Amino acid sequence: MKKIRVGILFGGRSGEHEISLLSAASVFNAIDKNKYEVVPIGITKEGRWVTAADAERLLQGKFEEGKHLRAGDPEATPGAAVLAKGESVVVPPEPQRHGAMTPFETDASAHALTRRAADRAIDVDVIFPVLHGTFGEDGTIQGLLELADMPYVGAGVLGSAAGMDKDIMKALFRAAGLPIVKHVTVLRSDWEANQTKVEKLVESKLKYPVFVKPANLGSSVGISKAHDRKELGPAIEEAAKFDRKIVIEQGVGGRKQKAREIECSVLGNDKPEASLPGEIVPSTEFYDYNAKYLDEGSQLIIPAKLSKTETKEVQRLAVEAFKAVDCSGLARVDFLMEPKSRKIYLNEINTMPGFTAISMYPKLWAASGVSYSDLIGRLIQLGLERHEEKKKNQYSR
Repeated sequence: MKKIRVGILFGGRSGEHEISLLSAASVFNAIDKNKYEVVPIGITKEGRWVTAADAERLLQGKFEEGKHLRAGDPEATPGAAVLAKGESVVVPPEPQRHGAMTPFETDASAHALTRRAADRAIDVDVIFPVLHGTFGEDGTIQGLLELADMPYVGAGVLGSAAGMDKDIMKALFRAAGLPIVKHVTVLRSDWEANQTKVEKLVESKLKYPVFVKPANLGSSVGISKAHDRKELGPAIEEAAKFDRKIVIEQGVGGRKQKAREIECSVLGNDKPEASLPGEIVPSTEFYDYNAKYLDEGSQLIIPAKLSKTETKEVQRLAVEAFKAVDCSGLARVDFLMEPKSRKIYLNEINTMPGFTAISMYPKLWAASGVSYSDLIGRLIQLGLERHEEKKKNQYSR
């Protein structure tokens, strides 16, 4: 039985580049080498695609961008040419065992195109995009893979884009009747035009403290907690560095108490399942970037200390959130719980959560009976199944 050839795609241009390297390294170490042949595919911070030895050096943090491959170089991957030149992507016309990403060249005969495809294509059965944040978790890379007719792990274009944009995500959650916190969305251009007007708008809709977030980013990058107007302005300025839309949310628990932070992992396609929930007790005032990746004081409590009824409700809401954004493959769904009333609010969904062996997503599944290695295999299978399902679609009359 031939091994499935898996392209692990990692790195990327987002602020979560380093987190992607950690996640990808864990996948490389844990994937079942008896079942899968692994092909490393790296994207540098500058957006260059590299493979083979260069990809391995990037994974180890040893790649020097000054020595990058340029689109058009014989050794450059087709993905680099696609992103740099905007070329169309096609699958070579002659059948082959693996899918391939190949730039279309209008002056080439079909025979020449096929010959070059064999030499230059990213030749794999399925792509595992271990990319977090912008240009990886937001539907952009998923669109490229769709154009290439390439099976891939995780949410599709719509699910990825909706799950990345906190403003659109919340609109879909609200439409599905799911409980969300009060929030206001403002544009960077509106803030730059009239800061006082924006501050008054926020204060007319919400009570302090508030959380200020870029609409499109992850790993708590650019997020601040503002306790009053003095802190609101700098918080908006910080979030505006990362996106044109800023989401401002009313803090759960008010000024005196911190909300409990509950997380639940979801796995599946059309019939998703939820793991046992876990709880994060951050070392800082909230679970920011430093608490997630740098400080060691935060606690992960698995399973979360919830009643059976609360556990079932978190799992139900996690699955409903997954469906609301048309997600597939995997997602981690985050909740906030009011300390006194124990009311549960849906905070956000992450369609490509941190995926190291010690990240919350795989740890929750491990506690639910699915090992890290088996989880990777299941996700690959879900990606292949989703691709087969899409083949049933008819695109012309």
